[in-house]
Amino acid sequence: EIPSEVVFEDALCLAFRDINPVAPAHILIIPKHRDGLTGLGAATAEHSAILGHLMVAAAAIAKQEGLSEFRLVTNNGEGAGQSVFHLHLHLIGGRPLEWPPG
Repeated sequence: EIPSEVVFEDALCLAFRDINPVAPAHILIIPKHRDGLTGLGAATAEHSAILGHLMVAAAAIAKQEGLSEFRLVTNNGEGAGQSVFHLHLHLIGGRPLEWPPG
């Protein structure tokens, strides 16, 4: 385990500050139970509830952090930048974000 600064937790997910932030606000949001979700590409209809919950949690965390503008990212696969093979969302904000990313 890596020490972390938890910013949100409920029965289904945990959110903490990224140890290598790319913006002033960079928070990782993870489901507490993997249920086979190594990445978004592994999602099935059975994961609909947790995926929706993660989105609602992201909105609540953004509000809690004072972010009215933010980006929500998930990487799927090594070629897309995924380095931890457990589904997680990156909530990024606090500065202007360019498009396209990467």
